[in-house]
Amino acid sequence: MSKIHAAITAVNGYVPDYILTNKELETMVDTNDEWIVSRTGIKERRILKGEGLATSDLAVPAVKGLLEKRGITAAEIDLIIFCTSTPDMLFPATANILADKIGAKNAWGYDLQAACSGFLFGLTTGSQFIESGKHKKVLVVGADKMSSVVNYTDRNTCILFGDGCGAVLLEPNTEGNGIQDTILKTDGSGGQYLNIKGGGSLNPASHETVEAGLHYAYQEGKTVFKFAVTNMADVAHEIMVRNQLTADDIAWLVPHQANKRIIDATAERAGLPEEKVMINIHKYGNTTSGTIPLCLWEWESQLKKGDNLILAAFGGGFTWGSIYLKWAY
Repeated sequence: MSKIHAAITAVNGYVPDYILTNKELETMVDTNDEWIVSRTGIKERRILKGEGLATSDLAVPAVKGLLEKRGITAAEIDLIIFCTSTPDMLFPATANILADKIGAKNAWGYDLQAACSGFLFGLTTGSQFIESGKHKKVLVVGADKMSSVVNYTDRNTCILFGDGCGAVLLEPNTEGNGIQDTILKTDGSGGQYLNIKGGGSLNPASHETVEAGLHYAYQEGKTVFKFAVTNMADVAHEIMVRNQLTADDIAWLVPHQANKRIIDATAERAGLPEEKVMINIHKYGNTTSGTIPLCLWEWESQLKKGDNLILAAFGGGFTWGSIYLKWAY
């Protein structure tokens, strides 16, 4: 019997209509377009506007479009893994809320929190259910409404983040395509440099935590950059070496879109020219769990069956990792 791989059989994305440009940010905080672009590569980002809208509302159009592409109904989904750092609520899980909104009556699901590495952690986890034969259709969603946790008076963080969602469907593949190898890592000592301190059991919401700004994303930029630029580049290189892959073997590098300089360092470590690197950070900023699936969605028409892809990410926690997969369609 042929080995079962977990393969991506459909991908779709969604970004909100509202575009927050660097020019508009100049009116909100002490910054300017040249400063932002030179340090991050970001020109604009999408923001989900409207009363009562949450992260699940980014996922609904992305997933409905995915199901339509694949020609299946939501009732056929076995499992939903929702990768996010900005759940609708602490509980119930946003995966459960999404299941209800799309009519996935036969799916169970849960949220997975690994910050910007979330999608890679979710993809790896979902693949286990496919490879074991337990499930046939696993939905992995990467979505964040980062505007809900960003302090727009903090010029160090508000320039970085945007809202968006990408989703993929995992199904069994016996042709040798799909996820080939994964390397995932964590280092909890890095948590002090990138976090949201308020809202959990350590610092429950109170007047004091709100006034202290503990419910906003906090980042010590220089430290995070140093860790990210090294570890994301190293793990992408490591998975290539482990699978005897050279730059010539790789069709695309799909890096987390946190900072253009980190992307460039990862590509350089992998020996890949920019034309083999998916980059959309200039349009969407950092959508955390959404960046990698949004790239796959935008480049879907350029992907060919059997293409070797290297996915790489780094996020708060610290978390980081890489996945080697063969495109299946």
